[in-house]
Amino acid sequence: MQPDEFRLWLRQPRRAALVMGVLNVTPDSFSDGGKFVRVEAAVDHGRRMVEAGAAVLDIGGESTRPGSMPVSADEQIRRIRPVIEQLRDTVTLSVDTRDAAVARAALDAGAHLINDVSAGSADANMLPLAAKRHVPIILMHMQGEPATMQVNPHYDDVFREVMEHLARRIEAAVSAGVDRPDILIDPGIGFGKTDAHNLELLRRLNELDQLGRPVVVGTSRKAFIGRITGEGPEAEHRLFGTAATVGWSVANGASLLRVHDVDQMMNVVRMISAIMGN
Repeated sequence: MQPDEFRLWLRQPRRAALVMGVLNVTPDSFSDGGKFVRVEAAVDHGRRMVEAGAAVLDIGGESTRPGSMPVSADEQIRRIRPVIEQLRDTVTLSVDTRDAAVARAALDAGAHLINDVSAGSADANMLPLAAKRHVPIILMHMQGEPATMQVNPHYDDVFREVMEHLARRIEAAVSAGVDRPDILIDPGIGFGKTDAHNLELLRRLNELDQLGRPVVVGTSRKAFIGRITGEGPEAEHRLFGTAATVGWSVANGASLLRVHDVDQMMNVVRMISAIMGN
């Protein structure tokens, strides 16, 4: 999907669910760290995901897996810029970063969308940047920082607190000048949540519709799936558990599914969407 088509899709009252392919240009991502650190490997993998049906590619130069440490802006830019430059005419490109300097460099290189796991909280310049450049932005909920977020996460009411946080970040973005139709939201499955928290958020996913913005869901290959299904500690083995969460998410209103296994998850999205009459 080209950027102008993506913007049109964002503004539809009813949207067909789309797939966002994960492209980690990092040595330490939880699922595929090190596989795509070479520019050629990353570009080839990105093109394969587009051929398989990905409408968006999400390119990140910093792992935000539990226990990960921050990566400097310069290093993130070094990792992602050549990949973005080679893929920018292929499909809508998202930059996965909490750092406004990285986002700015990515947009200059040809990215079209910002995916910020901190919802613009980590860098005060992020929301004004999105507003100035007139680009869509994904605002995600995360409790704490990646390095420590899975150390005893606690909520009194996880769904209420996540929804209230996202509502506040939507208003912060609008106050900074971001057009409301350019905002997407993500409940942040696995980001400062226990297995029970993740399941509760998925169970009540359709209630996020109250916020009036497209919902992004990223469950792909996450550890809680392996613990529940017994598919094991190897992330790439969590395919069927991931498929179940993707199907559930589409059926409960998710608009954009962030996945590693584009081939297989496209089939899940197509089948669920057909059942729903979309």
